[in-house]
Amino acid sequence: MKNTLFTGKVYYRFDELPSTNDYARDLLAKSRPSEGTVVRADSQSAGRGQFGSKWLTEPGVNLTLSVILYPNWLKITDQFRLSEAVALALLDTVNRLPSTVNRQPSTIKWPNDIYLGDRKTAGILIQNTLTGNHLETSIVGIGLNVNQTAFPPEIPNATSLCLATGRTFDLEAVAETLFECLERRYLQLKAGQTEILRAEYREHLLGLGALRNFARPDGSVFSGTIQGVQGDGRLEILGSHGLELFDIKAIQMLQA
Repeated sequence: MKNTLFTGKVYYRFDELPSTNDYARDLLAKSRPSEGTVVRADSQSAGRGQFGSKWLTEPGVNLTLSVILYPNWLKITDQFRLSEAVALALLDTVNRLPSTVNRQPSTIKWPNDIYLGDRKTAGILIQNTLTGNHLETSIVGIGLNVNQTAFPPEIPNATSLCLATGRTFDLEAVAETLFECLERRYLQLKAGQTEILRAEYREHLLGLGALRNFARPDGSVFSGTIQGVQGDGRLEILGSHGLELFDIKAIQMLQA
């Protein structure tokens, strides 16, 4: 990667893996890989998204990869800042790629999915290890739908860059852009620019200030407006009972 300092300088490529995050975790168990080491597979047989969900992807047309980072300067209480930085990096990647004028707007669906219009094009799964009150290692798993044109019925709200823009992309060029954007946002976080990142993340939140429907774990549905996100990652929703804060597993935004 000629345009990065460390991201992608060590690069493991595979036709298929059960999970790039699991492979990266095994690397960390055996040694200390260089920061920015990338594990990428054309296909994953056991790829995962948030909350244990499967990440379903057509082999060879999308990006499924993991990046090893060492944010040991980041306190555990601030770990959501890394999630914000990675989400913004993916948003930057999507917005830097050539597109048609009719492309729908890109947003971040809390906590860190990337949407084009009302459809999901990318997801993130970050797995951290801790030492004391700081992070020790982070495995940043990324799935970005690039050239896939059909999706299984169990993920009806999925889309890809190809479907959203009407053009096919060079996967290697997209990967290089992603690594550049990820490194830039990571270094921005490391430099302490957390408030800038937090403000940009909030600005691009899907549904910010709009009346939406949400479901609680018991299935009950209520309406409210997203006001922002707390420093610990809890979503702020203003509803009929006033301002409520929700952990990541405690609320689901329903399709508009």
